[in-house]
Amino acid sequence: MTTDTTEKGLESLIVATMTGSATLTQPDITREARALYGGTGWQLGRWQDYDRQYAVDIVHLKAFLKDTQSDIVEALDLDNASPTRHKFLARLQGEITKRGIIDVLRHGIKHGPHHIDLFYGTPTPGNTKAEERYALNRFSVTRQLRYSRDETQLALDLALFINGLPVATFELKNSLTKQTVEDAVEQYKRDRDPRELLFQFGRCIAHFAVDDHEVRFCTHLKGKGSWFLPFNQGYNDGAGNPPNPDGLKTDYLWKRILTPKGLTDILENYAQIVEQKNDKTGKKKAVQIFPRYHQLDVVRRLLAHAQNHGAGTRYLIQHSAGSGKSNSIAWLSHQLIGLKKDNSEVFDSIIVVTDRRILDQQIRDTIKQFSQVGSTVGHAEHSGDLRRFIESGKKIIITTVQKFPFILDEIGTEHRGRKFAIIIDEAHSSQGGRTAAAMNEALSDPEDTVNDALQKRMEARKILPNASYFAFTATPKNKTLELFGWAYEDAGEVKHRPFHSYTMKQAIQEGFILDVLSYYTPVNSYYKLIKTVEGDPEFDTKRAKKKLRRYVESHDYAIQLKAEIMVDHFHEQVIALNKIGGQARAMVVTSGIERAIQYFHAFREYLTGRKSPYQAIVAFSGEHEYGGVNVTEATLNGFPSSQIPDKIQEDPYRFLICADKFQTGYDEPLLHTMYVDKILSGIKAVQTLSRLNRAHPQKHDVFVLDFMNDTDTIQLSFSDYYRTTILSDETDPDKLHDLKSDMDSYQVYTPQQIEQLVELYLSGADRDKLDPILDACVATYKEQLDEDGQVDFKSKAKAFNRTYGFLAAILPYTNADWEKLSIFLNFLVPKLPAPVEEDLSKGILEAIDMDSYRVEKQATIKVQLGDADGVVDPIPAAGGGHKPEPELDRLSNILKTFNDQFGNIPWTHADRVHRLITQDIPQKVAADTAYQNAKQNSDKQNARIEHDKALARVMTAVLKDDTELFKQFSDNESFRKWLTDTVFALTYEPISKL
Repeated sequence: MTTDTTEKGLESLIVATMTGSATLTQPDITREARALYGGTGWQLGRWQDYDRQYAVDIVHLKAFLKDTQSDIVEALDLDNASPTRHKFLARLQGEITKRGIIDVLRHGIKHGPHHIDLFYGTPTPGNTKAEERYALNRFSVTRQLRYSRDETQLALDLALFINGLPVATFELKNSLTKQTVEDAVEQYKRDRDPRELLFQFGRCIAHFAVDDHEVRFCTHLKGKGSWFLPFNQGYNDGAGNPPNPDGLKTDYLWKRILTPKGLTDILENYAQIVEQKNDKTGKKKAVQIFPRYHQLDVVRRLLAHAQNHGAGTRYLIQHSAGSGKSNSIAWLSHQLIGLKKDNSEVFDSIIVVTDRRILDQQIRDTIKQFSQVGSTVGHAEHSGDLRRFIESGKKIIITTVQKFPFILDEIGTEHRGRKFAIIIDEAHSSQGGRTAAAMNEALSDPEDTVNDALQKRMEARKILPNASYFAFTATPKNKTLELFGWAYEDAGEVKHRPFHSYTMKQAIQEGFILDVLSYYTPVNSYYKLIKTVEGDPEFDTKRAKKKLRRYVESHDYAIQLKAEIMVDHFHEQVIALNKIGGQARAMVVTSGIERAIQYFHAFREYLTGRKSPYQAIVAFSGEHEYGGVNVTEATLNGFPSSQIPDKIQEDPYRFLICADKFQTGYDEPLLHTMYVDKILSGIKAVQTLSRLNRAHPQKHDVFVLDFMNDTDTIQLSFSDYYRTTILSDETDPDKLHDLKSDMDSYQVYTPQQIEQLVELYLSGADRDKLDPILDACVATYKEQLDEDGQVDFKSKAKAFNRTYGFLAAILPYTNADWEKLSIFLNFLVPKLPAPVEEDLSKGILEAIDMDSYRVEKQATIKVQLGDADGVVDPIPAAGGGHKPEPELDRLSNILKTFNDQFGNIPWTHADRVHRLITQDIPQKVAADTAYQNAKQNSDKQNARIEHDKALARVMTAVLKDDTELFKQFSDNESFRKWLTDTVFALTYEPISKL
């Protein structure tokens, strides 16, 4: 028998592993539940036993209740389809709808005079009765579950049940049959109706999309709006999973994570529904939380190590922004409370050091699931609070970074006999919150505060081994690594490493944060790119360019000029292109308070002058004398400092001008652009630029324009955390011409297919309207190209998207054809089968959200087409819309571009060349009969073909009079393209048909 490589084969493999049996026939359901520790502990369910009306496996539910609460079975008449049974099932369904499956499993339900337990949790060691009850739980897995009352043939690949209640669903795909986890996600979004009872909010703890390479999960199915998060182990500090010598890359999910014991742990200690309140609107919404792999992994590893080794250890957890540190800390805090070794508690108290109000709330939400918050959590803000809380039995004590040194003193003197776990959320300093109360506090680095306090007391022998330290940070300094990291020897040198890491690289590849470096551009590089583009007639350059020239070439570094460059760039390259759905904000990083205030006034004046609807906010600490008057950020802004984070989210505020504020720990997903006018290096550079990296469903890129630093310094600063390419140094717009030409030659797509797909997509067509066009191209790719051709085409398509994506984000130019090709390739590339094994971690472009991306691209196309008309068709048709710049007429515009681009060629007779280009050659081409016929009787594409032939004939005639010009036309591809496009733009006016 050959190996079953189908999706069904994967399903069989998973079920066989989970049930501990290769026999996939239904066992006798009435037998006793299998002892959980003798095998995997899962039983096989039957889809026929699933009651679609109430979303329960009635046979397993009844068997569990018979084993554990036999009087209930009789009282509720569960053996018969009677009104009494229906009433109970309706009550059960209603409670799950209201409270969610997590709470119902934890606490059971009340029905009439009965309290019904629906699950028995993890027994405490030595509690025989609890162990017996836990062994009676029924963990079952059902294949091909027919879940729908209306569409009776619709089936899920797998569903997991605990005591007959569904807790998780699976859609499986197999890369050997050319389907991936992306297809599983798409199936959930497209084919699994969230109105079905099984898929409603809170009914399952997670929905898993799985293939043999990757796992993703979603806690709330919302059709196309469903958000699937990765549940992967990570590989080589990046996304994905490592090769598994013993099986599939993803078998950790069913072999280690979703064992009965593992799933029970998640249900008891991690999964939760929390209520989130919008402070502005007052509206509340329920959010269901399920841990990501690295969150589950770090908390379990820390608990296991602390349990084995007791108090007195220091742990460094290096988790990048976007890792969900707040939840990790909350889960760890809660579970450290009850941690025991040899029947005694490992820690008497848990102290959490943080300046984030959100973390405070998340700890309370987590504790609320298990015990009374008031009796468990306290805030130590004044001297004596620690002693009072310890005496009153509070287990979790929250304090600030500034109070940390005093807490350390108390632990080392008054509480020597007690054991503490100290969790330090040190990488975040509050901005505009508690730490900004005084100047010296606002300017102190929280990480330094913690490190210095520890070091000082260690040297004074004040720190006793009665505390364990758990330090969470995204970007540890060397001192932090030495204090909290674990020592190891490398080539005779002692180095330190974190206990656990979730890298910036992995967070970027998984789409939780954006790669700031890939869009980092020093102002000189930016200007160089703009100059390069300037000579290409397919581009339309805008007003910011002139100011940039003045800034770079005349060394006019006035703040007013820089402010205008920033404002113009933001309006023309960020707002006009609808970045983040039109909600984008910018941060201006300045070198000091005086400079920040100067920028604030310059911005205000220029924004008013250009009649912009937007305003700036300034942020600095304390009081400062400016123009003979003492000012604060509150007096300048017109509202209290504490409102800055909320105000910047609201219009008209779009610019946040900062002096040593909001550069660490400030999480604002709407930040898209940063203008840097401050020397940065090392960890400060990483922390500052990383303010832009927070993800948002409509955020596809970011941009940094740096007036002070160079790429080498910034790249070196990031190298300890993540190595990536800074594109601004090595991007040549001319590459795009070459890449497009090479791809066109493979004939995988036609211009008509590109036009058709882009038109459908931008008009909001559903996915199934796009697929036939793409699938036809995939078929051509597979059938017409050999392996080398496939490799070459796919790599060039990716290179085109990467280069164009960068240039489109930063340059004020238009080329609608490139924009359309980019949209087309974004959809085509992920569908092209890999001819050879390639990196399976998907870039952000390949996993892009269609709907939010569409909005941005509609704006881009609109801007580009509006501007392109001004260059390609200088005399617009009636009613058409581009106003040419008044100071430049048509021909001088061409000459200006010519001089900028080709002025370095030593023309012998420059004036004659100018006349040939602007008058003689266009007139002769326009007079060509074949070209005239094409203009009159054909479309623009065919007219262009005849134009190019006509130009070639005219240039051959020019050879007699001007060999210099002909040589450039023949040998200089850039010049030939420019001249061809220019002459066509001058001569192509469709002749109206009478």
